[in-house]
Amino acid sequence: MENDRSELRWGVEQRLEFIEFRLFWEGHVNRSDLMDQFGVSVNQASTDLNRYIGFAPDNMVYDKSARTYVRGSDFKAQFLEPDASRYLAQLRSLSDGILDREDSWIANLPPYASAPTPVRGVNPVTLRSIVGAIRRSEAVEVKYQSLSNPEPRWRWIAPHAIAFDGFRWHTRAFCLTDECFKDFLLSRMLKIRGARETEASAADDNEWHSDVTLEIAPHPDLSDTQAKVIALDYGMRSGKAQIKVRRALLYYALKRLGLDTDPAARAPQDQQIVLTNREEIIGGSRRSRSQETTA
Repeated sequence: MENDRSELRWGVEQRLEFIEFRLFWEGHVNRSDLMDQFGVSVNQASTDLNRYIGFAPDNMVYDKSARTYVRGSDFKAQFLEPDASRYLAQLRSLSDGILDREDSWIANLPPYASAPTPVRGVNPVTLRSIVGAIRRSEAVEVKYQSLSNPEPRWRWIAPHAIAFDGFRWHTRAFCLTDECFKDFLLSRMLKIRGARETEASAADDNEWHSDVTLEIAPHPDLSDTQAKVIALDYGMRSGKAQIKVRRALLYYALKRLGLDTDPAARAPQDQQIVLTNREEIIGGSRRSRSQETTA
């Protein structure tokens, strides 16, 4: 069986994954689903369904009255691990307009909505220039508007990575003006002109290449029942969860989790979680030189 699967072409395996996705989440799949999603012929769709049965004969049975294959009672995933995050990510991407409806594998969309997020004005040409500089290990000259200065300034930066803080997109770069690694918001790059070789090396960005582990737990002033709910929300085990984050992104992670301030400043029901190793890492949560350009 494994040998047969290892010889599958990428397109065929993708269609088998689609069959399994539909069986798990929708409970049924038929030839027209494959034809609509992948543009294959009737014969090819039938071949794919039969091939899937060959790999997992207990995963689906044909319902003559409904004229479709339905999920078997002994269903066990063979081609993909059922993942709630993947399903919900599709809903979020559809809501944000990132994913087109025809590109989603979800057949019957449940009603859904998400809290609106302001559109961040990242210029595609700017992004292309930054990504290109990363690939070529070059420095680029950018006209950057920092809130620490009233007017934008031209500066040379050597970007080496792209980062997302949960709200905004940055590039991690060596600033040739200040001679240190910093984060630069892509939306604040007003213009880019020129590129040149640079001796700056991403390997020297210690904050990017080192990790910090946040250990979180329910707020101690919550009731036992409330604490159990919070533990479920965050996937905690034995009342604790560990979250690994790059040291360069520590400031943003703490801010997003609401751990950047004294937990006593808010009601336990609002704070919900606390940082149990706060003393160990709190020094890194203060704004450092690596974040000052985004201010």
